[in-house]
Amino acid sequence: MAATGTTTSTEKGRRIVGAERQTLAKDLVKRYSGGESIRALASATGRSYGFVHRVLTESGVTLRQRGGARRRKKA
Repeated sequence: MAATGTTTSTEKGRRIVGAERQTLAKDLVKRYSGGESIRALASATGRSYGFVHRVLTESGVTLRQRGGARRRKKA
């Protein structure tokens, strides 16, 4: 997926709170719902996988199963 917005160069380890966190959360939810992976979002934002996962779950997002669309059902 193409990046749309949250390519902010946040300093690694810098605490993100308040309005900035809410704005980031909205963008991450939108992009994740659009099909981007947590790893891709983490890479694009310069944050860790755990941080992105936490923000998404705090926002009430139902996370996809591992493997995404590439996973095939057993016959």
